[in-house]
Amino acid sequence: MGGSVCVTGACVRGAEALPVSVEVACSSGIPGISLVGMPDSAVAEAPARVRCAISACGFKVPRLHLVVNLAPGELRKTGTGLDLPIAVAILAATGQIPTEGLSECLFVGELSLEGEVQPVRGAVAYQRLAGTLGLRLACSRDCRLVPDWGEVGVMCRLAELRQGTRSLSTPPPRPLADGDVEGGGALDFSQVHGQEEAKRAITIAAAGSHGLLMVGPPGAGKTMLARRVPGILPPLTEDEREEVLLMASVAGQPTEFALRGERPFRSPHHSVSMAGLVGGGRPVIPGEISLADHGVLFLDELPEFAGNVLQALRQPMEEGQVRLVRADGTYAFPCRFLLIAAANPCPCGHYGDPGRRCTCPPGRVERYRSRIGGPLMDRIDIHLGVRRPESGEVLGGDHGATTAQMRDQVARAREFSSWRERRSDDSGGLSQRLGLEERATACLEGLGRRNCLGGRSIVKVALVARTIADLQEHETVSRDDVTEASLYRGLQ
Repeated sequence: MGGSVCVTGACVRGAEALPVSVEVACSSGIPGISLVGMPDSAVAEAPARVRCAISACGFKVPRLHLVVNLAPGELRKTGTGLDLPIAVAILAATGQIPTEGLSECLFVGELSLEGEVQPVRGAVAYQRLAGTLGLRLACSRDCRLVPDWGEVGVMCRLAELRQGTRSLSTPPPRPLADGDVEGGGALDFSQVHGQEEAKRAITIAAAGSHGLLMVGPPGAGKTMLARRVPGILPPLTEDEREEVLLMASVAGQPTEFALRGERPFRSPHHSVSMAGLVGGGRPVIPGEISLADHGVLFLDELPEFAGNVLQALRQPMEEGQVRLVRADGTYAFPCRFLLIAAANPCPCGHYGDPGRRCTCPPGRVERYRSRIGGPLMDRIDIHLGVRRPESGEVLGGDHGATTAQMRDQVARAREFSSWRERRSDDSGGLSQRLGLEERATACLEGLGRRNCLGGRSIVKVALVARTIADLQEHETVSRDDVTEASLYRGLQ
Protein backbone atom coordinates (compact mmCIF):
# COMPACT_ATOMS: atom_id res chain seq x y z
CA MET A 1 0.00 0.00 0.00
CA GLY A 2 1.93 2.98 -1.23
CA GLY A 3 -0.96 5.30 -2.09
CA SER A 4 -2.10 8.36 -0.24
CA VAL A 5 -5.46 9.92 0.67
CA CYS A 6 -6.33 13.53 1.44
CA VAL A 7 -9.39 14.74 3.36
CA THR A 8 -10.33 18.23 4.51
CA GLY A 9 -10.27 19.24 8.16
CA ALA A 10 -10.00 22.61 9.86
CA CYS A 11 -8.72 24.38 12.94
CA VAL A 12 -9.78 27.59 14.64
CA ARG A 13 -7.42 30.54 14.61
CA GLY A 14 -8.77 33.52 16.50
CA ALA A 15 -12.31 34.20 15.33
CA GLU A 16 -12.27 32.10 12.16
CA ALA A 17 -11.79 28.52 11.04
CA LEU A 18 -9.07 27.78 8.50
CA PRO A 19 -9.03 24.71 6.23
CA VAL A 20 -6.43 22.03 6.83
CA SER A 21 -5.60 19.31 4.30
CA VAL A 22 -5.00 16.00 6.09
CA GLU A 23 -2.82 13.77 3.91
CA VAL A 24 -1.99 10.18 4.84
CA ALA A 25 0.62 8.06 3.08
CA CYS A 26 1.25 4.38 3.88
CA SER A 27 4.61 2.68 3.55
CA SER A 28 6.46 -0.34 4.87
CA GLY A 29 8.62 0.06 7.92
CA ILE A 30 8.21 0.24 11.65
CA PRO A 31 4.44 0.41 12.38
CA GLY A 32 3.37 3.75 13.76
CA ILE A 33 2.02 7.19 12.93
CA SER A 34 4.29 10.12 12.17
CA LEU A 35 2.49 13.47 12.45
CA VAL A 36 3.99 16.52 10.71
CA GLY A 37 2.72 20.02 9.96
CA MET A 38 3.33 22.18 13.08
CA PRO A 39 0.89 20.47 15.49
CA ASP A 40 0.41 21.81 19.01
CA SER A 41 0.37 19.46 22.00
CA ALA A 42 -3.35 18.64 21.62
CA VAL A 43 -2.92 17.71 17.94
CA ALA A 44 0.31 15.81 18.66
CA GLU A 45 -1.65 13.52 21.00
CA ALA A 46 -4.18 12.69 18.27
CA PRO A 47 -2.44 9.49 17.03
CA ALA A 48 -2.93 7.79 20.42
CA ARG A 49 -6.64 8.66 20.47
CA VAL A 50 -7.08 7.68 16.81
CA ARG A 51 -5.50 4.24 17.26
CA CYS A 52 -7.75 3.40 20.23
CA ALA A 53 -10.86 4.73 18.46
CA ILE A 54 -10.14 2.71 15.29
CA SER A 55 -9.71 -0.47 17.30
CA ALA A 56 -12.79 0.14 19.48
CA CYS A 57 -15.01 0.56 16.37
CA GLY A 58 -14.03 -2.80 14.90
CA PHE A 59 -11.57 -1.51 12.32
CA LYS A 60 -8.07 -2.89 11.98
CA VAL A 61 -5.14 -0.85 13.22
CA PRO A 62 -2.81 -0.95 10.20
CA ARG A 63 0.58 -2.61 10.71
CA LEU A 64 2.17 -0.01 8.49
CA HIS A 65 4.16 3.16 8.83
CA LEU A 66 1.74 6.04 8.33
CA VAL A 67 2.81 9.60 7.65
CA VAL A 68 0.11 12.19 8.42
CA ASN A 69 0.78 15.62 6.93
CA LEU A 70 -1.26 18.64 8.02
CA ALA A 71 -1.08 21.30 5.34
CA PRO A 72 -0.33 24.17 5.10
CA GLY A 73 2.78 23.43 7.09
CA GLU A 74 3.35 27.05 8.15
CA LEU A 75 0.05 27.22 10.06
CA ARG A 76 0.15 26.19 13.71
CA LYS A 77 -2.54 23.48 14.15
CA THR A 78 -4.44 23.69 17.43
CA GLY A 79 -7.27 21.86 19.17
CA THR A 80 -8.63 18.33 19.03
CA GLY A 81 -10.93 18.82 16.03
CA LEU A 82 -8.40 17.17 13.71
CA ASP A 83 -8.88 13.74 15.34
CA LEU A 84 -11.78 12.82 13.04
CA PRO A 85 -10.18 13.81 9.70
CA ILE A 86 -6.96 12.00 10.67
CA ALA A 87 -8.90 8.82 11.47
CA VAL A 88 -10.98 9.10 8.28
CA ALA A 89 -7.86 9.59 6.14
CA ILE A 90 -6.16 6.56 7.73
CA LEU A 91 -9.20 4.33 7.24
CA ALA A 92 -9.60 5.48 3.63
CA ALA A 93 -5.88 5.01 2.88
CA THR A 94 -6.01 1.44 4.21
CA GLY A 95 -9.21 0.61 2.28
CA GLN A 96 -11.46 0.14 5.30
CA ILE A 97 -14.06 2.78 4.32
CA PRO A 98 -15.26 3.97 0.88
CA THR A 99 -13.46 6.99 -0.53
CA GLU A 100 -16.53 8.15 -2.40
CA GLY A 101 -17.83 11.47 -1.04
CA LEU A 102 -14.83 12.18 1.20
CA SER A 103 -13.77 15.13 -0.94
CA GLU A 104 -17.22 16.70 -0.48
CA CYS A 105 -17.00 16.85 3.33
CA LEU A 106 -15.26 18.96 5.95
CA PHE A 107 -14.51 16.67 8.90
CA VAL A 108 -14.27 18.11 12.41
CA GLY A 109 -14.44 16.25 15.71
CA GLU A 110 -12.59 14.86 18.69
CA LEU A 111 -12.47 11.10 19.19
CA SER A 112 -12.85 9.31 22.49
CA LEU A 113 -10.99 6.07 23.16
CA GLU A 114 -14.28 4.23 22.50
CA GLY A 115 -14.62 5.78 19.07
CA GLU A 116 -17.30 8.31 19.94
CA VAL A 117 -17.22 11.60 18.03
CA GLN A 118 -17.17 14.49 20.50
CA PRO A 119 -18.05 18.16 19.83
CA VAL A 120 -15.33 20.80 19.76
CA ARG A 121 -15.41 24.55 20.30
CA GLY A 122 -15.92 26.71 17.25
CA ALA A 123 -18.67 24.65 15.59
CA VAL A 124 -20.25 27.80 14.13
CA ALA A 125 -16.91 28.84 12.63
CA TYR A 126 -16.49 25.38 11.07
CA GLN A 127 -20.05 25.54 9.75
CA ARG A 128 -19.42 28.90 8.12
CA LEU A 129 -16.14 27.67 6.61
CA ALA A 130 -17.86 24.59 5.17
CA GLY A 131 -20.48 26.81 3.55
CA THR A 132 -17.78 29.05 2.09
CA LEU A 133 -15.93 26.06 0.63
CA GLY A 134 -19.14 24.46 -0.65
CA LEU A 135 -18.59 21.36 1.51
CA ARG A 136 -20.78 19.32 3.83
CA LEU A 137 -19.82 19.60 7.49
CA ALA A 138 -19.32 16.19 9.10
CA CYS A 139 -19.22 16.49 12.88
CA SER A 140 -20.61 15.26 16.18
CA ARG A 141 -24.35 15.05 16.74
CA ASP A 142 -23.87 17.18 19.88
CA CYS A 143 -22.31 20.18 18.12
CA ARG A 144 -24.10 23.51 18.65
CA LEU A 145 -24.91 24.44 15.08
CA VAL A 146 -26.98 27.14 13.41
CA PRO A 147 -30.06 25.89 11.53
CA ASP A 148 -30.12 26.43 7.77
CA TRP A 149 -26.43 27.30 7.54
CA GLY A 150 -25.47 24.79 4.87
CA GLU A 151 -25.51 21.01 4.60
CA VAL A 152 -24.50 19.07 7.71
CA GLY A 153 -23.98 15.36 8.40
CA VAL A 154 -23.70 14.21 12.00
CA MET A 155 -22.52 11.02 13.66
CA CYS A 156 -22.17 9.54 17.11
CA ARG A 157 -19.36 7.04 16.45
CA LEU A 158 -16.56 6.60 13.98
CA ALA A 159 -18.07 3.21 13.02
CA GLU A 160 -20.93 5.00 11.22
CA LEU A 161 -18.51 5.77 8.37
CA ARG A 162 -18.20 2.07 7.50
CA GLN A 163 -20.72 2.60 4.69
CA GLY A 164 -19.22 5.95 3.66
CA THR A 165 -20.33 9.54 4.08
CA ARG A 166 -23.72 8.87 2.46
CA SER A 167 -24.82 7.19 5.70
CA LEU A 168 -24.39 10.37 7.75
CA SER A 169 -27.70 11.68 9.09
CA THR A 170 -29.09 15.19 9.04
CA PRO A 171 -29.13 16.77 12.53
CA PRO A 172 -32.63 16.91 14.04
CA PRO A 173 -33.98 20.39 14.83
CA ARG A 174 -33.01 21.32 18.36
CA PRO A 175 -35.82 23.16 20.17
CA LEU A 176 -34.69 26.32 21.92
CA ALA A 177 -35.31 26.43 25.64
CA ASP A 178 -37.53 29.17 26.98
CA GLY A 179 -34.93 30.06 29.60
CA ASP A 180 -33.62 33.55 29.84
CA VAL A 181 -30.20 34.83 29.00
CA GLU A 182 -28.45 36.16 32.08
CA GLY A 183 -29.60 39.68 32.66
CA GLY A 184 -32.71 39.64 30.44
CA GLY A 185 -36.04 37.89 30.00
CA ALA A 186 -38.07 37.69 33.23
CA LEU A 187 -36.05 40.45 34.92
CA ASP A 188 -38.15 43.62 34.73
CA PHE A 189 -37.34 47.20 35.67
CA SER A 190 -40.67 47.38 37.50
CA GLN A 191 -39.00 45.24 40.19
CA VAL A 192 -36.59 48.09 40.98
CA HIS A 193 -38.30 50.70 43.19
CA GLY A 194 -37.31 54.29 43.79
CA GLN A 195 -34.73 54.60 41.01
CA GLU A 196 -36.56 56.56 38.33
CA GLU A 197 -33.59 58.89 37.75
CA ALA A 198 -31.37 55.88 37.16
CA LYS A 199 -33.93 54.36 34.79
CA ARG A 200 -33.95 57.60 32.81
CA ALA A 201 -30.16 57.54 32.49
CA ILE A 202 -30.20 53.86 31.49
CA THR A 203 -32.79 54.60 28.80
CA ILE A 204 -30.51 57.32 27.40
CA ALA A 205 -27.50 54.98 27.53
CA ALA A 206 -29.36 52.19 25.73
CA ALA A 207 -30.85 54.50 23.10
CA GLY A 208 -27.48 56.00 22.14
CA SER A 209 -25.11 53.14 23.12
CA HIS A 210 -23.46 55.38 25.71
CA GLY A 211 -21.24 53.95 28.44
CA LEU A 212 -22.70 54.33 31.94
CA LEU A 213 -21.06 54.40 35.38
CA MET A 214 -23.31 54.12 38.44
CA VAL A 215 -21.86 55.23 41.77
CA GLY A 216 -23.81 54.65 44.95
CA PRO A 217 -23.87 52.95 48.35
CA PRO A 218 -24.23 49.17 48.76
CA GLY A 219 -27.79 47.94 48.30
CA ALA A 220 -28.90 50.90 46.19
CA GLY A 221 -29.83 48.60 43.31
CA LYS A 222 -26.93 49.17 40.89
CA THR A 223 -26.57 45.49 40.01
CA MET A 224 -30.33 44.99 39.73
CA LEU A 225 -30.50 47.87 37.26
CA ALA A 226 -27.57 46.61 35.19
CA ARG A 227 -28.90 43.07 34.85
CA ARG A 228 -32.11 44.39 33.33
CA VAL A 229 -30.47 46.46 30.61
CA PRO A 230 -30.47 43.70 27.91
CA GLY A 231 -34.26 43.55 28.21
CA ILE A 232 -34.68 47.06 26.79
CA LEU A 233 -32.31 46.59 23.85
CA PRO A 234 -33.76 45.67 20.43
CA PRO A 235 -33.34 42.07 19.17
CA LEU A 236 -30.18 41.19 17.29
CA THR A 237 -30.19 41.82 13.56
CA GLU A 238 -29.15 38.95 11.28
CA ASP A 239 -25.60 40.30 10.82
CA GLU A 240 -25.23 40.94 14.56
CA ARG A 241 -26.53 37.46 15.37
CA GLU A 242 -23.95 35.86 13.08
CA GLU A 243 -21.13 37.79 14.76
CA VAL A 244 -22.38 37.01 18.29
CA LEU A 245 -22.79 33.32 17.44
CA LEU A 246 -19.26 33.19 16.07
CA MET A 247 -17.71 34.80 19.16
CA ALA A 248 -19.59 32.53 21.55
CA SER A 249 -18.78 29.42 19.54
CA VAL A 250 -15.02 29.94 19.17
CA ALA A 251 -14.84 30.63 22.92
CA GLY A 252 -16.77 27.44 23.74
CA GLN A 253 -19.74 29.32 25.21
CA PRO A 254 -23.48 28.53 24.82
CA THR A 255 -25.11 29.97 21.71
CA GLU A 256 -28.82 29.39 22.37
CA PHE A 257 -29.43 32.95 23.58
CA ALA A 258 -28.20 34.36 20.26
CA LEU A 259 -30.37 31.94 18.28
CA ARG A 260 -33.32 33.44 20.15
CA GLY A 261 -32.20 36.91 19.10
CA GLU A 262 -31.18 37.95 22.63
CA ARG A 263 -28.18 40.16 23.21
CA PRO A 264 -25.28 38.88 25.34
CA PHE A 265 -24.77 40.00 28.93
CA ARG A 266 -21.31 39.44 30.40
CA SER A 267 -20.40 40.18 34.00
CA PRO A 268 -16.78 39.13 34.72
CA HIS A 269 -15.54 39.06 38.31
CA HIS A 270 -13.11 41.82 39.26
CA SER A 271 -10.30 39.26 39.56
CA VAL A 272 -10.39 38.68 35.78
CA SER A 273 -7.01 38.75 34.04
CA MET A 274 -6.17 40.93 31.07
CA ALA A 275 -6.30 37.92 28.75
CA GLY A 276 -9.67 36.97 30.20
CA LEU A 277 -11.08 40.46 29.63
CA VAL A 278 -9.65 41.51 26.24
CA GLY A 279 -8.67 38.08 24.87
CA GLY A 280 -5.52 36.02 24.61
CA GLY A 281 -4.18 32.76 25.96
CA ARG A 282 -2.80 29.78 24.06
CA PRO A 283 -4.53 29.26 21.73
CA VAL A 284 -5.83 32.83 21.45
CA ILE A 285 -9.56 33.03 22.21
CA PRO A 286 -11.93 36.01 22.59
CA GLY A 287 -12.16 37.76 25.94
CA GLU A 288 -15.18 39.06 27.83
CA ILE A 289 -15.36 42.27 25.81
CA SER A 290 -15.73 40.27 22.59
CA LEU A 291 -18.24 37.86 24.15
CA ALA A 292 -20.25 40.99 25.00
CA ASP A 293 -20.17 42.14 21.36
CA HIS A 294 -23.51 43.78 20.43
CA GLY A 295 -24.60 43.33 24.04
CA VAL A 296 -23.83 44.52 27.56
CA LEU A 297 -20.54 44.32 29.46
CA PHE A 298 -21.21 44.85 33.17
CA LEU A 299 -18.23 45.61 35.39
CA ASP A 300 -19.35 45.51 39.00
CA GLU A 301 -17.10 46.96 41.72
CA LEU A 302 -15.12 48.81 39.05
CA PRO A 303 -12.32 50.14 41.33
CA GLU A 304 -11.54 46.57 42.43
CA PHE A 305 -10.36 45.58 38.93
CA ALA A 306 -6.60 45.60 38.34
CA GLY A 307 -5.46 48.95 36.98
CA ASN A 308 -3.71 47.53 33.90
CA VAL A 309 -6.80 45.44 33.08
CA LEU A 310 -9.09 48.47 33.20
CA GLN A 311 -6.78 50.61 31.09
CA ALA A 312 -6.73 47.88 28.43
CA LEU A 313 -10.38 48.80 27.77
CA ARG A 314 -9.59 52.26 26.44
CA GLN A 315 -8.64 51.43 22.85
CA PRO A 316 -11.34 48.75 22.31
CA MET A 317 -14.01 51.15 23.57
CA GLU A 318 -12.94 53.73 21.00
CA GLU A 319 -12.48 51.41 18.01
CA GLY A 320 -15.03 48.64 18.59
CA GLN A 321 -12.31 46.08 17.89
CA VAL A 322 -9.43 44.59 19.84
CA ARG A 323 -6.22 43.64 18.04
CA LEU A 324 -3.85 41.20 19.74
CA VAL A 325 -0.36 40.93 18.28
CA ARG A 326 1.41 37.63 18.89
CA ALA A 327 4.53 35.98 17.48
CA ASP A 328 2.46 34.02 14.96
CA GLY A 329 0.49 37.03 13.71
CA THR A 330 -2.31 39.43 14.60
CA TYR A 331 -5.70 38.41 15.96
CA ALA A 332 -8.69 40.75 15.66
CA PHE A 333 -11.96 40.36 17.59
CA PRO A 334 -15.02 42.65 17.44
CA CYS A 335 -16.11 44.30 20.70
CA ARG A 336 -18.92 46.79 20.11
CA PHE A 337 -20.46 46.56 23.56
CA LEU A 338 -22.51 48.77 25.86
CA LEU A 339 -20.43 49.33 28.99
CA ILE A 340 -22.35 49.43 32.27
CA ALA A 341 -20.16 49.84 35.34
CA ALA A 342 -20.94 50.11 39.04
CA ALA A 343 -18.84 51.35 41.95
CA ASN A 344 -19.12 52.31 45.58
CA PRO A 345 -18.19 55.94 46.37
CA CYS A 346 -15.52 54.80 48.85
CA PRO A 347 -14.18 51.55 50.40
CA CYS A 348 -16.86 51.47 53.13
CA GLY A 349 -19.50 52.49 50.57
CA HIS A 350 -21.19 55.32 52.50
CA TYR A 351 -19.36 58.47 51.39
CA GLY A 352 -22.02 61.11 50.73
CA ASP A 353 -24.86 58.96 52.10
CA PRO A 354 -27.04 61.24 54.29
CA GLY A 355 -28.19 58.31 56.40
CA ARG A 356 -24.84 56.64 57.13
CA ARG A 357 -21.48 58.04 58.24
CA CYS A 358 -18.44 57.30 56.12
CA THR A 359 -15.54 55.82 58.13
CA CYS A 360 -12.87 56.19 55.42
CA PRO A 361 -10.02 58.71 55.77
CA PRO A 362 -10.03 61.32 52.96
CA GLY A 363 -6.77 60.04 51.49
CA ARG A 364 -8.14 56.52 51.24
CA VAL A 365 -11.26 57.77 49.44
CA GLU A 366 -9.13 59.56 46.84
CA ARG A 367 -6.90 56.51 46.30
CA TYR A 368 -9.97 54.31 45.89
CA ARG A 369 -11.48 56.58 43.24
CA SER A 370 -8.19 57.03 41.40
CA ARG A 371 -8.00 53.29 40.69
CA ILE A 372 -10.36 53.75 37.74
CA GLY A 373 -8.12 56.33 36.11
CA GLY A 374 -8.97 59.61 34.44
CA PRO A 375 -8.52 58.44 30.81
CA LEU A 376 -11.04 55.62 31.28
CA MET A 377 -13.49 57.87 33.14
CA ASP A 378 -13.27 60.35 30.27
CA ARG A 379 -14.41 57.60 27.87
CA ILE A 380 -17.53 56.77 29.90
CA ASP A 381 -20.32 59.03 28.65
CA ILE A 382 -22.71 59.06 31.61
CA HIS A 383 -21.70 59.27 35.29
CA LEU A 384 -24.70 58.66 37.51
CA GLY A 385 -25.06 58.96 41.26
CA VAL A 386 -27.46 56.29 42.56
CA ARG A 387 -29.05 57.09 45.90
CA ARG A 388 -30.12 54.59 48.54
CA PRO A 389 -33.91 54.09 48.24
CA GLU A 390 -36.14 54.79 51.22
CA SER A 391 -37.81 51.91 53.05
CA GLY A 392 -41.26 53.00 51.96
CA GLU A 393 -40.24 52.98 48.30
CA VAL A 394 -38.94 49.44 48.57
CA LEU A 395 -41.84 47.99 50.55
CA GLY A 396 -44.81 49.66 48.91
CA GLY A 397 -43.65 52.25 46.44
CA ASP A 398 -44.67 52.84 42.88
CA HIS A 399 -43.27 50.40 40.34
CA GLY A 400 -42.27 53.24 38.03
CA ALA A 401 -41.06 52.62 34.50
CA THR A 402 -41.28 49.03 33.28
CA THR A 403 -39.01 47.17 30.88
CA ALA A 404 -41.67 47.25 28.17
CA GLN A 405 -42.05 51.03 28.43
CA MET A 406 -38.30 51.63 28.39
CA ARG A 407 -37.83 49.20 25.49
CA ASP A 408 -40.44 51.12 23.49
CA GLN A 409 -38.67 54.43 24.21
CA VAL A 410 -35.32 52.98 23.12
CA ALA A 411 -36.76 51.51 19.92
CA ARG A 412 -38.49 54.77 18.95
CA ALA A 413 -35.35 56.81 19.69
CA ARG A 414 -33.16 54.54 17.58
CA GLU A 415 -35.65 54.58 14.74
CA PHE A 416 -35.86 58.38 14.86
CA SER A 417 -32.05 58.61 14.98
CA SER A 418 -31.73 56.45 11.86
CA TRP A 419 -34.30 58.57 10.03
CA ARG A 420 -32.55 61.79 11.09
CA GLU A 421 -29.09 60.56 10.07
CA ARG A 422 -30.34 59.68 6.60
CA ARG A 423 -31.47 63.31 6.17
CA SER A 424 -28.49 65.03 7.81
CA ASP A 425 -25.59 66.71 6.04
CA ASP A 426 -22.22 65.31 7.14
CA SER A 427 -20.22 68.11 5.55
CA GLY A 428 -20.72 70.68 8.35
CA GLY A 429 -19.27 70.99 11.84
CA LEU A 430 -20.31 69.11 14.96
CA SER A 431 -23.12 71.53 15.81
CA GLN A 432 -24.57 71.29 12.32
CA ARG A 433 -24.26 67.50 12.10
CA LEU A 434 -25.98 66.98 15.45
CA GLY A 435 -28.54 69.74 14.93
CA LEU A 436 -27.60 71.91 17.93
CA GLU A 437 -29.56 75.13 18.31
CA GLU A 438 -27.64 78.38 18.83
CA ARG A 439 -28.42 78.49 22.55
CA ALA A 440 -27.41 74.85 22.88
CA THR A 441 -24.09 75.52 21.13
CA ALA A 442 -23.44 78.55 23.37
CA CYS A 443 -24.24 76.49 26.46
CA LEU A 444 -21.86 73.74 25.36
CA GLU A 445 -19.10 76.28 24.70
CA GLY A 446 -19.58 77.74 28.16
CA LEU A 447 -19.43 74.30 29.75
CA GLY A 448 -16.19 73.59 27.94
CA ARG A 449 -14.56 76.83 29.14
CA ARG A 450 -15.70 76.61 32.77
CA ASN A 451 -14.77 72.95 33.18
CA CYS A 452 -11.65 72.92 30.95
CA LEU A 453 -13.08 70.10 28.87
CA GLY A 454 -11.05 68.29 26.27
CA GLY A 455 -12.29 67.57 22.79
CA ARG A 456 -13.49 64.07 23.67
CA SER A 457 -15.55 65.29 26.63
CA ILE A 458 -17.20 68.03 24.57
CA VAL A 459 -18.15 65.53 21.87
CA LYS A 460 -19.54 63.07 24.39
CA VAL A 461 -21.72 65.70 26.07
CA ALA A 462 -23.02 66.70 22.66
CA LEU A 463 -23.75 63.08 21.68
CA VAL A 464 -25.63 62.42 24.93
CA ALA A 465 -27.65 65.61 24.35
CA ARG A 466 -28.40 64.41 20.81
CA THR A 467 -29.73 61.11 22.23
CA ILE A 468 -31.90 63.00 24.73
CA ALA A 469 -33.40 64.93 21.81
CA ASP A 470 -33.91 61.67 19.88
CA LEU A 471 -35.90 60.26 22.80
CA GLN A 472 -38.23 63.22 22.41
CA GLU A 473 -38.12 62.87 18.60
CA HIS A 474 -36.81 66.41 18.16
CA GLU A 475 -34.75 67.20 15.09
CA THR A 476 -32.75 69.86 16.93
CA VAL A 477 -30.91 69.76 20.26
CA SER A 478 -32.08 72.38 22.72
CA ARG A 479 -30.26 74.09 25.58
CA ASP A 480 -32.23 71.95 28.05
CA ASP A 481 -30.93 68.78 26.35
CA VAL A 482 -27.34 70.00 26.74
CA THR A 483 -27.98 70.95 30.37
CA GLU A 484 -29.32 67.48 31.19
CA ALA A 485 -26.39 65.85 29.39
CA SER A 486 -23.94 67.96 31.38
CA LEU A 487 -25.51 66.81 34.64
CA TYR A 488 -24.66 63.23 33.73
CA ARG A 489 -20.96 64.17 33.73
CA GLY A 490 -21.06 66.28 36.89
CA LEU A 491 -20.20 69.51 35.06
CA GLN A 492 -20.69 73.02 36.43
